[in-house]
Amino acid sequence: MAERAQPIRATAGIGAALLVAALILGTLAAVALRAETGSGLATSDWSALRFTLTQASLSALLSVGLAIPVARALARRRFAGRRLLIALLGAPFILPVIVAILGLLAVFGRAGWLSVLLGLFGLEPVQIYGLHGVVLAHVFFNLPLATRLILQGWQEIPAERFRLAAQLDAGPLAMWRLLEAPMLRRVAPGALAVVFAICLSSFAVALTLGGGPRATTIELAIYQAFRFDFDLGRAALLSGLQLVLTGAAALVALRVSTGEGFGAGLDRAVQRWDGKSTLARGLDAGWILLAAAFLLLPLAAIVLAGLPGLTTLKGSVWQAAGNSVLVAALSTALLLVLALPMAAAAAAGRGRLAELSGILGLAASPLVIGTGLFIVIYPFASPFDLALPVTALVNAVMALPFAMRILAPRAQEVLGRYGRLSLSLDMRGWHFVRHVYLPRMRAQTGFAAGLAAALSMGDLGVVALFADPEFATLPLQIYRLMGAYRMEAAAAAALLLLALSMGAFWILDRGGRWHAET
Repeated sequence: MAERAQPIRATAGIGAALLVAALILGTLAAVALRAETGSGLATSDWSALRFTLTQASLSALLSVGLAIPVARALARRRFAGRRLLIALLGAPFILPVIVAILGLLAVFGRAGWLSVLLGLFGLEPVQIYGLHGVVLAHVFFNLPLATRLILQGWQEIPAERFRLAAQLDAGPLAMWRLLEAPMLRRVAPGALAVVFAICLSSFAVALTLGGGPRATTIELAIYQAFRFDFDLGRAALLSGLQLVLTGAAALVALRVSTGEGFGAGLDRAVQRWDGKSTLARGLDAGWILLAAAFLLLPLAAIVLAGLPGLTTLKGSVWQAAGNSVLVAALSTALLLVLALPMAAAAAAGRGRLAELSGILGLAASPLVIGTGLFIVIYPFASPFDLALPVTALVNAVMALPFAMRILAPRAQEVLGRYGRLSLSLDMRGWHFVRHVYLPRMRAQTGFAAGLAAALSMGDLGVVALFADPEFATLPLQIYRLMGAYRMEAAAAAALLLLALSMGAFWILDRGGRWHAET
């Protein structure tokens, strides 16, 4: 069957997809070729594998297990600020990891708020370093994501189903058994797989909260093999193992069957007759308050701890902030150059390669790609001299899967609505892109650009491999300040990073939507 003619060619999008695929697969091939046969993995590497699987499993189970009552409470209750709270559930996704860790230390650390409160009752302070600290940080990041995924499942149950259950005098247990439990069996496995896949590639969390060799993840072991041992063969083997794990987890996350839903309804407002008892109201309120406190207190701690030191930040911190802005700007530009034509190619029906290349970033971790780039660059130039562009490139590739999910549906809608009209007016190629495609993609482009800028601004991954003592981005500078026990300066720098990340996201996202609103 012949494909329908489109006013925009897929050549640029396919070319961008080939570049992305060549970058990811080429660096992975470089890692595989560099691996030394017969060397095997050391005992410490198998320990890192066990710890990686353990912390990812615990983090996924706790995140999803706690998200279920929180999502149920949000689905059953209507209150002032509900929409704002649900919107805030997306904030940890773009929150710089090092900022969140400092906030968690301020609340749950040895000298944190919780330890001070326990000291008033003569109890020992909290020990946050180790497995429980890593899991705590992962739950902080992934509880909001799991809540959003499961809340969406609750919202997809038609209001007519609850109305029919109420007419049949079904009690709370019956509604749970007939409506809610089947939905959770359909949605929860996918949420578990997604969180598990995300936690497998933990680097910054384990680097700062691991507390020693016993809490080493595979990605942290790759970093240590580079920075401390310069053992490229061992790093290559670990990178291959990391690729297998993240690829398998990403495949499971994408292929976990969602099953059949409850069908479509009439879009009526949902009324929950099973949540009117005093006990149900109290439990729902308790879960909502606990989740809000768990998410917002670390951010409040960063603001309170960082404000006094903002005016005393040294020049090295401001220089690192400038480097972060440059990396984020370059990464965002690279992302848009790749994602916009790939989305158009996918929408034109000729972009299977574009879709697959967009997904590749989910399977390969940043440190694995960084490992491959280091191996490729090392014979020809000093990788440390290329820290800024390499970091920006890898960050752009890592943000590509999310950008494609944002841009591709809108691109398909634009081509479907304006494609035939543009062809009838003989508006093709660059003229169509300039006058039709790009103007009508502004809102989605701004959102994708803001997301990429925020993620790149807070990255502490590839830059840790390539940076030398004279170069640092702001997240790396904060980590160095923490290592020197200069916690006040680290808190002030973290507040600066928080402002830059959130500010970049807000400016770009708002900029894209501003044109549509005027």
